[in-house]
Amino acid sequence: MVRIQRRKLLASCLCITATVFLLVTLQVMVELGKFERKEFKSSSLQDGHTKMEEAPTHLNSFLKKEELTFHRKRKWELDSYPIMLWWSPLTGETGRLGQCGADACFFTINRTYLRHHMTKAFLFYGTDFNIDSLPLPRKAHHDWALFHEESPKNNYKLFHKPVITLFNYTATFSRHSHLPLTTQYLESIEVLKSLRYLVPLQSKNKLRKRLAPLVYVQSDCDPPSDRDSYVRELMAYIEVDSYGECLRNKDLPQQLKNPASMDADGFYRIIAQYKFILAFENAVCDDYITEKFWRPLKLGVVPVYYGSPSITDWLPSNKSAILVSEFSHPRELATYIRRLDSDDGLYEAYVEWKLKGEISNQRLLTALRERKWGVQDISQDNYIDAFECMVCTKVWDNIRLQEKGLPPKRWEAEDTHLSCPKPTVFAFSPLRALPLSSLREMWISSFEQSKKEAQALRWLVDRNQNFSSQEFWGLVFKD
Repeated sequence: MVRIQRRKLLASCLCITATVFLLVTLQVMVELGKFERKEFKSSSLQDGHTKMEEAPTHLNSFLKKEELTFHRKRKWELDSYPIMLWWSPLTGETGRLGQCGADACFFTINRTYLRHHMTKAFLFYGTDFNIDSLPLPRKAHHDWALFHEESPKNNYKLFHKPVITLFNYTATFSRHSHLPLTTQYLESIEVLKSLRYLVPLQSKNKLRKRLAPLVYVQSDCDPPSDRDSYVRELMAYIEVDSYGECLRNKDLPQQLKNPASMDADGFYRIIAQYKFILAFENAVCDDYITEKFWRPLKLGVVPVYYGSPSITDWLPSNKSAILVSEFSHPRELATYIRRLDSDDGLYEAYVEWKLKGEISNQRLLTALRERKWGVQDISQDNYIDAFECMVCTKVWDNIRLQEKGLPPKRWEAEDTHLSCPKPTVFAFSPLRALPLSSLREMWISSFEQSKKEAQALRWLVDRNQNFSSQEFWGLVFKD
């Protein structure tokens, strides 16, 4: 009797277990179905196409109707937002709806949107801008926007009026640009004031027993600014420790020889030991100011600067850098540096602003306070995001004007948005002048050639038809 009851109990348990298993299995299948539908709904547009993906065969007819509704909705959404097409694939994004304040735009690198009726702007990265592929013919409502933070050596054509004025909006290093990137290498006012890497003058004086008063660190040799020729001449009059590939006479530790290490703490510590650093840009352009200028200021080293003719507009204080342009010859500069090196009072006048944490330049303070992007700051948009949103907002402004029956506002870049003179070379005396290297000759001829290319490109674009490379080069070399 007891054995029979045990069997009945066991059978009941098995039935209950089987029932629970079936219920759990059914629930899992339901949840999986929900999950697949949710995943399908949240999938983004791929390669700019709105065609429906094939539904899994096990989904029911209700899901197929849901798919159709979803894709119709996505198509309606895409038709509701202006398309910003990156003609240079800088971001690598095939499709993203970006929010810019109250406005939103669809950003993509997919060129299949070239003829889409909602495509309103083409975004170009200057270094990649070339004549082989341009979005032509250009329609009246197609804006062109240029992002170019680099010097002219990356693309000389852009630095001539016929080409720069092709663009409606710009983000360049010039203060005159629609989105100025002049302070792109400066994180904040706080890093300028910081004393983290500052080596006391007494310690620097002791280090002078084994270190030169000046340091030079460059591995991009013979650029358009011809800086190596100047430094080579300067070395005849004063000791310079040169760590880079250019004019090297001193080696960095092995772990710091990689150019990527130039923002490493160890590299900063080495440079901070010096009193002066030769901060020479690779090109001479108004407002083109790189880390070569800002880095020594952060480290408490006095920059001996050559580059932007407008640098005085951006100095933290009136006496925070030595300007090469104020000396007629490297010999005079060397004499001045030796004088500062031997007189602590004169030297400290150049770092007083940092020791007191006082920045008197209101232009610099205002530029950092008002810029709409950050540098190495995850709490802010970067300058590419800011560029995209600038174009998006201006496109929406015109859409709203047209909705009111008003004509759209046409923006156009000016030649001041990228301004660099023809490259020159230093020739200090007939005895010491060196023959032009092939690279130095190249920058001068490249600049002259780029003027012809800019004129030819402008003529072809204004014709508003696609053109071949043969047509372009035929115009360039036409007598």
